[in-house]
Amino acid sequence: MRKRVVVWGTGVVGSMVIAEIVRHPVFELVGVGVTRSTRAGKDVAELCGLSEPIGIVATTDVEELIALRPDALVHYGPTAQHADENIRVISAFLCAGIDVCSTAMTPWVWPEMTQNPPSWIEPITEASLDGGASCFTTGIDPGFANDLFPLTLMGLCGEVRSVRASELLDYTDYEGDYEDEMGIGRPPSYTPLLQIPDLLIMAWGATVPMIAHAAGIELEEITTTWEKWVTPTDRMTAKGVVEAGNVAAIRFTINGVYDGREVITLEHVNRIGPDAAPEWPAGSADDVYRVDIDGSPSISQETAFRFTDGSGRAPAIAGCLATGLRALNAVPAVNDLPPGWITALDLPMIPGVGTIR
Repeated sequence: MRKRVVVWGTGVVGSMVIAEIVRHPVFELVGVGVTRSTRAGKDVAELCGLSEPIGIVATTDVEELIALRPDALVHYGPTAQHADENIRVISAFLCAGIDVCSTAMTPWVWPEMTQNPPSWIEPITEASLDGGASCFTTGIDPGFANDLFPLTLMGLCGEVRSVRASELLDYTDYEGDYEDEMGIGRPPSYTPLLQIPDLLIMAWGATVPMIAHAAGIELEEITTTWEKWVTPTDRMTAKGVVEAGNVAAIRFTINGVYDGREVITLEHVNRIGPDAAPEWPAGSADDVYRVDIDGSPSISQETAFRFTDGSGRAPAIAGCLATGLRALNAVPAVNDLPPGWITALDLPMIPGVGTIR
């Protein structure tokens, strides 16, 4: 039987996933929710750039969507900066007994992370219990690039001395927010939000304690590092010019310390141009996610997301689509699990039923 889903969000991720759902044999799109009232009342095809109307009108009315009794809400709402709005929408569906698979609140990738504020956790816990429904959150990083990938490879080892999951991306064509959050495009004296250790761990570090839990160890502490690279020349981006003298690359790590040494590391190297910060790590190709395990045996894995349909869309957008589809494809498994919080550790293999056709 096809899974009936409501999608919340028609931004970059939601729009691409909706285009996949309308031609998918396993999923049926029954409703679409939006946060902005200016998008309500329009055929979803218009919002998502589809060539033909699909007969579904976007709405901001949560109760209207709940009344459709879908098998799941697939939620691509705003980021954790809009936590109250995300909690309002997700809690309503959970209270109504409808499972939720989301990419919005990435600290929920591991709800047990101590940095998660109780006001973010308790409402979802209560709503799940009240409605008998489950809530699964994923992403690419934090998410499957540094939970599913490294944990799967660790299962091939007899000993792991250290594991490192790296995001190595060129942000030249990226149009998301990075100025205030990462300080890219700002003077080197500027302190971006994510340079603050507690905020960095909360926003990006959830899979560090998840991996430790899965490996059966208790971390002594989680530490961070942050480096900046200043460009000597102007650099053109999709968002404008990063002027000479400003930050054009950042590198940070989040490190799980066990027995006095760093054993779990998440690393980000985000550049404006592949020649920026040439001494920092890079993949064998541009825009990759990499896992390196020092162990018995040692393992290295690189994953690249690309569009090969001639559209010319950037690798970062391909990664966004993969993120959205990870949440969608998890729906059947989440429907089969008991109520409450669901993490990558609770899911079986998600093979993508219906993808080969």
